Amino acid sequence: MQFLQFLDRLIPYDTFLNDLAARIVKYLKSDNADPEFVSQRKAYEMFGRRNVERWRRQGKVVCYKRPGKVEYRTADLRLLQRTVQDYFDNTSSDINRNSLDAKK
Repeated sequence: MQFLQFLDRLIPYDTFLNDLAARIVKYLKSDNADPEFVSQRKAYEMFGRRNVERWRRQGKVVCYKRPGKVEYRTADLRLLQRTVQDYFDNTSSDINRNSLDAKK
């Protein structure tokens, strides 16, 4: 029997694979009803305005501008929602500060 070694324990490969498959199926079922794109207002409601604005500022999500509306790809927002965020990452704020300094 094969095992996967993590920092805190050993897990049989079959157990890991079954848990992973169950989690993927759960995500597929929950995301099945999502539209491909959501409006900016709906994105703010679903994921929080500050989250969406931070992801956009950091370049993690792209907005699509159409006549009279701004939209986001729902799958991209869901992925970011499920990703552990580093709120102390200063790279985006350093980039913004450097671009402001260059304009002076």
